Amino acid sequence: MNRSISLSEYVKKRNGVPLGGAGSMSNMIDRSLGADSFYLFWRYWNPIWGYYLSRNVMKPLSKFLPIWLATILTFAVSGGLHDLAVTLVKWKLTFFFTPWFILMGGMVLASSKFNISYSGYHRIIRMLFNIAFVVVCLTLVLFVDGLYAIKIG
Repeated sequence: MNRSISLSEYVKKRNGVPLGGAGSMSNMIDRSLGADSFYLFWRYWNPIWGYYLSRNVMKPLSKFLPIWLATILTFAVSGGLHDLAVTLVKWKLTFFFTPWFILMGGMVLASSKFNISYSGYHRIIRMLFNIAFVVVCLTLVLFVDGLYAIKIG
């Protein structure tokens, strides 16, 4: 029997506390930032969003695409939805999160492929590694965005 996990079960599994329970946000931040790898960072980060992305994007795509491509496209969809939200709020076309998230998806794949783990390090060091991965991807996107603005500006 292949039963689908419910949202509340998924959140409890990722956060250690029920959906909407006290400490849910702090557990998410603590578990994701303190994760042993960048891959695991994303297993814990925003479990509600992750649940719907997994169920509605990753799983359907992985049925006919290689996992690496389904992963990149899942990150792209997430970034695209973030861009759409900002576009609707600002009433100005935004294309920032999509490349950033694609880059982070690539970083997840690379760190997983090369078994990059910092499990032997102190929690603060693991947090710094995870933050560094996010910031490096952000910096690269900002750099390219700056080059593009200079080129057309």
